[in-house]
Amino acid sequence: MAAKKKSSKAKARKGKQLVIVESPAKARTITKFLGDEFEVLASIGHVRDLPSSKAELPAAMKDNKYGRLGVDLENDFAPIYVVPPQKKDQIKAIKASLKDAPALWLATDEDREGESISWHLVEVLKPKVPVHRLVFHEITRGAILEALENPRDIDQNLVRAQESRRILDRLFGYEVSPVLWRKIRPRLSAGRVQSVALRLLVEREDARIRFHSSEYWDIDAAFATKTEKPEGFEAVLRMLGENRVASGRDFDPATGKLKSEGVTVLDEAGAKALVERLTTEEAKVLEVEEKPYTQKPAAPFTTSTLQQEAGRKLRYPARRTMRLAQELYENGLITYMRTDSTALSDQAVKAARSLIKGQYGDKHLPDTPRVYKTKVKNAQEAHEAIRPAGSRFTPMDEVRKAHGPDAAKLYELIWKRTVASQMKNAEGKRITVRIGVAEAVFRASGKTITFAGFRRAYVEGSDDPKADLAEEERILPTMEVGQLLKVETLEPKGHTTQPPARYTEASLVKALDEQGIGRPSTWASIIQVLLDREYAFKRGSALVPSYTAFAVVRMLKENFGKVLDYGFTASMENDLDRISRGEKDALEYLRNFYLGNGEPGLKHLVESGIDKVDPRQVCGFQLGEQGDRKVEVRVGKYGLFVTDGDHNASLPEDTVPDELTVEHALDMIDAAARGPLPLGNDPETGKPVYLKSGRFGPYVQLGDPEEGSKEKPKMVSLLEGMEPESVDLATALRLLELPRDLGEHPEVQEGATEKEHVFAHLGRYGPYVKWGKESRSIPADVGVLDIDLARAVALLKEPRRRRGQRAPAKALKELGPHPESGIELKVLDGRYGPYVTDGTLNASLPKGTEPGELTLPEAVDLLRRRAERVAAKKSSGRRKKKAKKKAAKKKAKKKAAKKAKKKASG
Repeated sequence: MAAKKKSSKAKARKGKQLVIVESPAKARTITKFLGDEFEVLASIGHVRDLPSSKAELPAAMKDNKYGRLGVDLENDFAPIYVVPPQKKDQIKAIKASLKDAPALWLATDEDREGESISWHLVEVLKPKVPVHRLVFHEITRGAILEALENPRDIDQNLVRAQESRRILDRLFGYEVSPVLWRKIRPRLSAGRVQSVALRLLVEREDARIRFHSSEYWDIDAAFATKTEKPEGFEAVLRMLGENRVASGRDFDPATGKLKSEGVTVLDEAGAKALVERLTTEEAKVLEVEEKPYTQKPAAPFTTSTLQQEAGRKLRYPARRTMRLAQELYENGLITYMRTDSTALSDQAVKAARSLIKGQYGDKHLPDTPRVYKTKVKNAQEAHEAIRPAGSRFTPMDEVRKAHGPDAAKLYELIWKRTVASQMKNAEGKRITVRIGVAEAVFRASGKTITFAGFRRAYVEGSDDPKADLAEEERILPTMEVGQLLKVETLEPKGHTTQPPARYTEASLVKALDEQGIGRPSTWASIIQVLLDREYAFKRGSALVPSYTAFAVVRMLKENFGKVLDYGFTASMENDLDRISRGEKDALEYLRNFYLGNGEPGLKHLVESGIDKVDPRQVCGFQLGEQGDRKVEVRVGKYGLFVTDGDHNASLPEDTVPDELTVEHALDMIDAAARGPLPLGNDPETGKPVYLKSGRFGPYVQLGDPEEGSKEKPKMVSLLEGMEPESVDLATALRLLELPRDLGEHPEVQEGATEKEHVFAHLGRYGPYVKWGKESRSIPADVGVLDIDLARAVALLKEPRRRRGQRAPAKALKELGPHPESGIELKVLDGRYGPYVTDGTLNASLPKGTEPGELTLPEAVDLLRRRAERVAAKKSSGRRKKKAKKKAAKKKAKKKAAKKAKKKASG
């Protein structure tokens, strides 16, 4: 029966045209639009790449001197491609389906990466049937059917551009990274775009370090009209006599000194004295200026502006934004999410205008559609802006139900921005009133919106909270020149100039975009690499570069010239664009980059630069001096430390460069120089007790190492939350009691012959109690120094938990009901990392996926794939068991026949 079923299935599949896309989600969506004559499979990303290790190379290539590099430098930079081990099964499955297919349709994304995947598929599959390239900007029925009617060939220019970029990045990383290992620290990495992005972070932090704050004062005033119904409003001091009163922009950020001429700087005493003098004076309106204004809507989203706005309004990191956008695209809800274009198709404009008319009315609809022109030549291979897909934009509630709140919030942002971009301008009035009080002039600003226009749908955010505040409507009372006002309050107000703000993910993407560094497909991954490599870490939403990042940027900038130049990196991107348009030869470009053309190439820069690098100069950062002590931060091969030349003190790797002061550094150096702090002697042994600081933090130690003895003194780390300053001899002795013997357990443990004692320990994963083979974590509210036998026995009766867990697995995120079973899906914190579960089946989250970022459809897909693997494993197990049983029977039969033959011959 089983054999017949299999034959029937094979017969049903014969003759199906094969469509290949990148992801299973995209495959499922496209399958809905195609007939039974098509089969849609996923390549699951790239199927070939340069080797990541020598182990991936075929036997014939292992001795090739360029095999590990993956680029044959003696053969016109020919790339050496391999199929990664994890992709071999997928290729095998695709080949099996292609065997009987009458045609192959390649429906990968229409950009360089997508074109490259299609080309590699053809190279690997070697199809003997017609090959068609399908291109579309959205996954809707109309777009897919139109693409089937208008296939094209693979664009070799796009393929060459992607291949050139891959080779460039490999050459840069493999040539420059070893220099970092030798001169700074092992296992560091350099990247063609990554290192330039790092330079932006470092230079911003350096500007903060060099920043000198300045103090200045002004006066906030509250006035009111002298009418039957007094109306109040606020104003700020702007002039004293003929001079403008100084504000933050009048001071040099590098020196803190006044840089503007003809301004008056008020200090605290001066501001208070002025308030006292003005309090009794009369206030009079000197000038009223009213100007109309119009505000245009923001253009539809590009990749850059989407990442920026999602960062500002939703607090989504760039990586999360792109993951959710990919989910929306692959499910047919938005157009392609990697684009530089702000243009909208006629279909999108009609859909938006129809929606505006129905939802906001004719008065919000312009007479003619708005046209947004793209400044970038390539516009990421001519895609349109990111917008809701199709001729009817999917309602937001439908997206929320199907894809959860996170994806719905991003979709809502895209929906509103697209609709607003086709609405009328907002209109209003700006009013400025100048009020004189003796020689002082105050200014009040008002803003009224007379026609909301596009603001009914959407208002763009800002990286500056003050700018957001300035956009709010502020209504001033009607006033005339010469009108007398009542002075309600005058309040002196002090200000301190602020250093330039650190980059957030959103503002870094904006800077990279403005500089022409990287492309939409790379920005999110660039930021993630900087975080993963610990070149930067997050303080709130701000990106803070580490001292290691400072060392890397200094070395590259001072010794390898143009590789870290913003203009050079941007010009490389432009050259890759020219290759993609067929305007530049890829081989010539690679030769010029690596070997040089009139000026040194990468090869020469590395060879000549490596000898110029002085590790001491590159890795040392002068912090300042106090008296005759010069303090320096150093990036060492085994960690970060601070030194005064005589003594060193370790620093955490996440030390914030602009917050480390000379005073704090000297305190640490002096503490380290003092060495162990004697707390007294143990009354039982007479041995000294010390408070020490080590690589893993502060700890207490009993006694000194004995000469010639291999036995080390007893050491116990301070408990979590304990400050070294609070540790005295009594506390240290209590710590040194660990593990504490709490007494004999009232029961005999299973497998034991007698009662055993219970101990309170401090282990790698925190405090715990142990009784024979049983152990349980101690809750934080009990404490390892205070727990008694009764509490320990009660803990040991509780269900066993996995190591490191002090409570049952808690839900990191509740995703909502499974669309088919209705069972609630949750992300839980497990021993081996976060996992999604429906209560029966568990599936680990992919490496690098933040639990809070997982969406409901992704969770459903993870559980589906997990179920398929479990089923396949069971099926495989049954087949193996059956085969084993069959082999055993055959062996027994053979043995019996042999025995019978021997007996017969005997």
